[in-house]
Amino acid sequence: MTPADPASDAILLQADGPVAVLTLNRPAARNAIDDAMRADLVAALDHVARTDSIRALVITGAGKGFCAGGDVKSMQARLAVPPGEVALNGWRRQQRTHHAIAMLHALPKPTIAAVNGAATGLGCDVALCCDFVMASDAASFAMTYILRGLIPDGGGMYFLPRRVGLSRAKELIFSGRSVAPDEALRLGMIDRVTGAETLLEDACAWAAELSRGAPAALALSKNILDQTFELSVDQVFAMGSQAQAICYSTREHQDSVAAFLEGVARRKAARQAGEGA
Repeated sequence: MTPADPASDAILLQADGPVAVLTLNRPAARNAIDDAMRADLVAALDHVARTDSIRALVITGAGKGFCAGGDVKSMQARLAVPPGEVALNGWRRQQRTHHAIAMLHALPKPTIAAVNGAATGLGCDVALCCDFVMASDAASFAMTYILRGLIPDGGGMYFLPRRVGLSRAKELIFSGRSVAPDEALRLGMIDRVTGAETLLEDACAWAAELSRGAPAALALSKNILDQTFELSVDQVFAMGSQAQAICYSTREHQDSVAAFLEGVARRKAARQAGEGA
């Protein structure tokens, strides 16, 4: 693995062929996200989006935890400002958080959360906003916001119901309870469970498999699929028509058609040569 882009020590970004690994790297704080880490996360995601050689992204955590959510010290500082500034400062921080989550969710490449330990609060949202979630047998998931007197603010109220259904999402959010990997898999909260010692290797192999398709077709498909719960079938057809028109013009499609026709011609010539003999 070689560095793909310089970033702060709180975010490590490395590329191995077509797959990049983004590591949340504050193990002493269980990879809790503070303001500086969030800004570096945005910069790293922007780099991944702009780098054509990177075809898929795996996000994981350093140490024993995946992500403990928002940094409690930041919460304390937020409440220490004059009362008249708490709401506006909180709104601004929310906008930055939503921007980071939206970037990860909308990345035009396959994303896999390789959850190596506890994913709580915002950390759980980070995992759920990825296309796929692979967990080690040491992982756990918890929407702990209610235990802090808060609502899920990192997209959990959008992503979780789409994975487990509305009533189950309510139960998990209202209770804030921890969910073990086997239950999370059974509920559809995550997609795969693997051993802790092979988690990153397995996630990268899966990401490489998912990244083999034509980049334009994959990005356009992902963009439409992520909106289908909110769209009518006619709207999906309309967006699909526009996306397909773009695909028609891509090098990948043109090369694929040419290769197919060349293969047909080659097989036909071989067949005719066999008949002539």
